[in-house]
Amino acid sequence: MAQSRELADPSAVVNRYRAFDRWTKAGSSTRKDVFLHTHQIIKEIHPDHHVTRARPGGEMDLLGYAAAGHATAVQDNYNPSGTNDVPAHNVPGFYLDAVRAYKASPKPFDRPGGTLIDKIYFGRWLYTWQDLTFILYKCVVQNTNCGNDAMHYLLAPNDADKVDELGHHLDTDRLLLAAGDWSCTLHNEIYVYDNGDWIKDPLLWQSVQGASWDDVILESAMKDALMRDVIGFFDTRDVYQDLGLMWKRGIILHGLPGNGKTASIKALINSLEARGKEDGSKRIPSLYVKAFDSSMGGKWSIRYIFEHARKMAPCVLIFEDLDSLVLDEYRSYFLNEVDGLESNEGILMIGSTNHLSKLDPAIAKRPSRFDRKYHFKLPNEETRKRYAEYWRKKLESKPIVADKFEEEITYLVAQLTDGFSFAYIRELFVSSLLALVRGFNPDVVEEDPKEDDAGDESSSTAGDGVIVEKPAIVGEGNAGVENTEEQEKTGEKTKKSKPKRVFPVLDIPEYLQDNLLLKIIISQAKILFEEMDRDDDEQKEKEGDGDGAIRRIRVKRGLPAPRMQLVSGTTAASPPDDSAPDDTDLLRM
Repeated sequence: MAQSRELADPSAVVNRYRAFDRWTKAGSSTRKDVFLHTHQIIKEIHPDHHVTRARPGGEMDLLGYAAAGHATAVQDNYNPSGTNDVPAHNVPGFYLDAVRAYKASPKPFDRPGGTLIDKIYFGRWLYTWQDLTFILYKCVVQNTNCGNDAMHYLLAPNDADKVDELGHHLDTDRLLLAAGDWSCTLHNEIYVYDNGDWIKDPLLWQSVQGASWDDVILESAMKDALMRDVIGFFDTRDVYQDLGLMWKRGIILHGLPGNGKTASIKALINSLEARGKEDGSKRIPSLYVKAFDSSMGGKWSIRYIFEHARKMAPCVLIFEDLDSLVLDEYRSYFLNEVDGLESNEGILMIGSTNHLSKLDPAIAKRPSRFDRKYHFKLPNEETRKRYAEYWRKKLESKPIVADKFEEEITYLVAQLTDGFSFAYIRELFVSSLLALVRGFNPDVVEEDPKEDDAGDESSSTAGDGVIVEKPAIVGEGNAGVENTEEQEKTGEKTKKSKPKRVFPVLDIPEYLQDNLLLKIIISQAKILFEEMDRDDDEQKEKEGDGDGAIRRIRVKRGLPAPRMQLVSGTTAASPPDDSAPDDTDLLRM
């Protein structure tokens, strides 16, 4: 291969690039001009090479393709100007334009300390693939929205026999096709759409590994139906085609936070991937949408999201908090994409929401968009008992717990946690285990609530994220009647009274009277009960709530909110409980 004169001294390219980039940032040009001008610079300095521009990213990741072992990409070393030596490409070290940056460890508790990396804004690599040698330039410029745009310039030796009638280099196109096919395939990753782009997220993929339907405690009929709807969808393509139906489906998971929606989604993602491994069929990729926000606007994001899903089909397209994603200004645009003016064959959409009533009826109630709805309710006593049994089996091998977690305790926990979500019950077990490990003093166990406190306002609670109506009492004999005749005339409305919940009194068997674990669980349940009660009172005071008004108690993700206290007439928050999961990304919980 003829050696470009530029390879001996790359400063000619980078100096002209930097000068033009400064001119651009001064407002004299646009990012497109930078890419075009850089293209022209490279063509002038490499007259013996064919130059192809390629947009890097999720669908054309040349450097990622090489890092995976399918090619080699060695950064150019700099040889001082005036020397005639060809750069030692097998010795990395020189970047034409890079910033040294610190990258923290994703799991600092496993690997304390981070690493230093180079953020390359203009760089060059010697790129080898299938005995073919290319030169690869990467150019990154800032766009008008304070983000970055990038371009790859792939150089192949000029050869008239390898250039088609449209001016495309055949060797370059073969490489781009191979890298594109690899880039569009997930490799232990989940596609996440955030900040206007699809990103392959390996950490999110790791978070769903091990998720199993065995960990999802729901009513059996609902759980079986959900599994059939999702898993069965990808097994019935022929059935849809034989019936002349579009092979697409939409499902909404709705209900109170902390009751299994996230666990179900994680189990679905993992089970679909595991099925592909087991039977050798194509794995079903999962595409997870966090937000429509982007520098190009929500409509552009929606279009881009569905375009990518169509390329990845068959796939699962997941919309987190669907009610907050679809805003009024682009609702109709979203509906057009869902309806599939272009084919949505093979796309199973799953939307989650804590507030089904907030969803536009055109989304929630129109068939052929989101066809099935699964309501995740607060668990009943039988389901709470099964969840407690799940925890008992999970801990039976732990010496500190095994001899204390008697089977009868699962029944008592189910009675103790009436009105608790799964997230609250989980917090009950987590806090109880931590108390057990730290050492628990039975002498400071709180007494059971007194009977004369049963009607006290401080012992009431609205429950776990429930929207509760607290009506005024109409009068004896009129329970359930919303308006008396006299009140209807005056326009005043009342509602039936909602009985206040009190902490349950358990009938504890004699052999469990001194069980340390049970004492801890009861103590921690009281703390959670009172915290839920405080949330109710504070929300009532905040909203100016009174008899006959609607009290809206929203507990984020179904977990206890930070405790609040009044300080000098203002409301101050004490730090949240460290034992509660971090409320950040839905699927990372």
